[in-house]
Amino acid sequence: MWYRGGIGHWSWLLHRLTGVGVLLFLCLHILDTSLIALGPQHYNAIMGVYRLPLFRVLEVGLVASVLFHALNGVRIILIDVWVDLTRIHRLLFQIQMACFTLVMMPVAWIMLRPLLVQ
Repeated sequence: MWYRGGIGHWSWLLHRLTGVGVLLFLCLHILDTSLIALGPQHYNAIMGVYRLPLFRVLEVGLVASVLFHALNGVRIILIDVWVDLTRIHRLLFQIQMACFTLVMMPVAWIMLRPLLVQ
């Protein structure tokens, strides 16, 4: 019998990817903040790059990653604490994704509005 994936597999994969993405952001943030030791001109140069539209879109991706990782973590904790919830893990994932969508839509609009409405 071959494993065919499913919601549990995608949840597991996205949880790992978002965790690694947030970790990479944290490392980058520590690195760019440490540039202040080289002087304000270096720090300000990097901060100027972060004001580009591409980085605004990447910030939305960061917020989405943190939100998904957090909501999925709560779902995993609930299933670990109340084992009977494994019977409805698909429903819990759908609820998680509904919450994710309801929160991310206005957040994305607020963050991307300067790029979309000029």
